[in-house]
Amino acid sequence: MFYRQDSDIEGAKVFLRNRMERKESVIFVAVEDGEYIGFTQLYPSFSSISMKELWILNDLFVQAARRGAGTGKKLLEAAKEFALENGAKGVKLQTEIDNLSAQRLYAENGYLRDNRYFHYELTF
Repeated sequence: MFYRQDSDIEGAKVFLRNRMERKESVIFVAVEDGEYIGFTQLYPSFSSISMKELWILNDLFVQAARRGAGTGKKLLEAAKEFALENGAKGVKLQTEIDNLSAQRLYAENGYLRDNRYFHYELTF
């Protein structure tokens, strides 16, 4: 269970495979001793004001036993470097209000909480 959503491993595999085959996302993985311990995934978006790409960091996951060792920071750095190298406006993300450890990680890595805009969503 993640963000109060039941896990669907097979569905996730199909979804991720489709994103990669269609080149619709960029995925960075953290590997230690041959074991995958974390990943982050970026999806492209665009800013019509800056006329540049904007990357949405939609997933950041590190195995619970591996948290606190700098893996999340390294994955965020890889995402940042990728966005900079590709001339993007920036990287955007969201997290739940009660996910304080993620909020701390993002703040420690230069992400600023948006206090200028309200964000709306139409969910189906």
